[in-house]
Amino acid sequence: MADNQLTAHADLFDLTGKCALVTGGTRGIGRMIARGLLQAGARVLISSRGAEACAEAQRHLSEYGDVRAIPADLSRHDECRRLAGLVRADSERLDILVNNAGAMWREPLETFPVEGWDQVIDLNLKSPFWLVQALLPALRGAGTADDHARVINIGSIAGGVHVAGAPNYSYASSKAGLHQLTRVLARELGPQHITVNAVAPGPFPSQMMATTLEAIGDTIAAKAPLRRLGRDDDMAGVAVFLAGRAGSYLTGTVIPVDGGIATTATGT
Repeated sequence: MADNQLTAHADLFDLTGKCALVTGGTRGIGRMIARGLLQAGARVLISSRGAEACAEAQRHLSEYGDVRAIPADLSRHDECRRLAGLVRADSERLDILVNNAGAMWREPLETFPVEGWDQVIDLNLKSPFWLVQALLPALRGAGTADDHARVINIGSIAGGVHVAGAPNYSYASSKAGLHQLTRVLARELGPQHITVNAVAPGPFPSQMMATTLEAIGDTIAAKAPLRRLGRDDDMAGVAVFLAGRAGSYLTGTVIPVDGGIATTATGT
């Protein structure tokens, strides 16, 4: 009995035979997630705008499993469609779609520009929708009543869970929109054997957060209930949970992964 229980427990986080796409998978949170999915046994496709970044990330991640990198500028609708076509040509089914590619724009209210809205909304909010739309046949082909396909949207605690002090108007709005889009898609796609959930990260070391963490990273960590910043395994773990059998009865959720910063807000 003990052996059977151990095997069943291990299977909860086993992604062997699954195919995943992680957008923005060449660095930061996307790379953390890609590494976690590979270590759990999935075959992983990653995308990013730069061909050089894609090649470097593919070399680095290949030590963990079968990975392929595809350059694509997902702020453009036609590039979302092109990437989806390449993914479908690579594999008829897609078990896991991680919409992680994102952008940040910080500027004071008085001077915040039009492009600060357009670039951020296009990449953070519109591209996840376009990719779900274009990859729907592959997701439907992968999902079954016993084992749904998974969409995991990477939001932020700044998206309606926590109000940051930085002037990131379009970023916060785009992530709040992505959280609600997650719920809307979850309601529609659940009967089609596809779950849709979101992860709302707090402060993790990444290029997007580099300036903030360099300036006040120690202060943020000191005020967080867990007294630290996020680590690679923290993000990899929640992605594997949502992608595997362990997370099979969740859909429409937004999970803060922030060491308690937002959920126990004390002005951090």
